[in-house]
Amino acid sequence: MEPKEKNISYTTTNTYLCLNELNSSTKNVWIVLHGIGFLSKYFLKYFKGLPKEENYIIAPQAPSKYYLKSNYKHVGASWLTKENTEMETENVIRYLDQVLLNENIPEDCRLIVLGFSQGVSIATRWVAKSKIPCKELILYAGGVPAELTPSDFEFLMSMNPEVKIVLGKQDEYLTPQRLQKERPKIDALFQGRAKYILFEGGHEVNMNVINKLIE
Repeated sequence: MEPKEKNISYTTTNTYLCLNELNSSTKNVWIVLHGIGFLSKYFLKYFKGLPKEENYIIAPQAPSKYYLKSNYKHVGASWLTKENTEMETENVIRYLDQVLLNENIPEDCRLIVLGFSQGVSIATRWVAKSKIPCKELILYAGGVPAELTPSDFEFLMSMNPEVKIVLGKQDEYLTPQRLQKERPKIDALFQGRAKYILFEGGHEVNMNVINKLIE
């Protein structure tokens, strides 16, 4: 007899980190979603070069933590795997919804959603499924999930946001061949309005690039 898989629902708790203060001087609120192998506390350091008075950065934490190497010293995390992806996506989206609700961001702040690497798949799914009214969507060195369609982003395009695709010219994952396949999908999803930003480097977070994204 084959094993039978069952589902349960339960309450869980997760953390997230914030950099700088959210106050009357804040112009930009960033929600930044790290890549696989990161923790939010390490990912957040790449945003320390942004002007502190104007930028408030929220770094959610991927829920699935694991040891990166066999010496069991360094911990990383992953948002999703190919196992039970749909269910895990729903869990992650509910978590991000609560983070946003908990922060109570003023309407006059510019909401920026950034995903790096695996965080791109989370950023796009979250924005699409929860209808997040971000003024700027930054997809940094990652692919957009195949199940998303132009209709998922019609609400966002009607708000005339900025969409930026950030890529390292030497990225070993987003090769020219893969990018050739990705660009038509990105152009369709965002009605040809996505701006491509290329830099010298590989699959990495570049602080100089981050600092220039709001110039």
